[in-house]
Amino acid sequence: MRYAMVIDTLKCVGCSDCVVACQTENNVPLGYCRDWITETVDGTYPNIVMELKSERCNHCDNAPCVRCCPTGASHIVDGGIVLVTADECIGCGACIESCPYDARYQHPDGYVDKCTFCHHRLEKGQLPACVSVCPTKCMYFGDLDNPNSEVSQLLKNRKYKTLAPEAGTNPHVFYLI
Repeated sequence: MRYAMVIDTLKCVGCSDCVVACQTENNVPLGYCRDWITETVDGTYPNIVMELKSERCNHCDNAPCVRCCPTGASHIVDGGIVLVTADECIGCGACIESCPYDARYQHPDGYVDKCTFCHHRLEKGQLPACVSVCPTKCMYFGDLDNPNSEVSQLLKNRKYKTLAPEAGTNPHVFYLI
């Protein structure tokens, strides 16, 4: 199994419900976030295009954060989820610097924190909090290795992109365009 998230940029309205759900579900300290909304505007009037999308850790196959971690605190678990074991993290910040998605932050308690795809919820058969609360249903989550899964079908039938493809990380967050 390889977990993946697919986000439909044509449905996202930038409401930030995903951000609030994540902060609440994961007790993220005030002023910090594991996911965030970006707004990109391209073109010139009258041909302007705006894209809203929810961003987070991309849970990469080739994760530079895992390779550079001196203690092994950053690691990949079954399903391809990149996690940080807080008790093993020394807070050196090497993983923060190596991440091409700027998806990690220094937790006030001294360790590095990031999106976990709500691993604790997945273990109970639940979807990540961000996916479960999205009012426009623009977020999808599932198994890339299952060709019949919703995420596999969306990627098969829709045009999509990943962020920073030049980084060569093989991310597991995809954006339908």
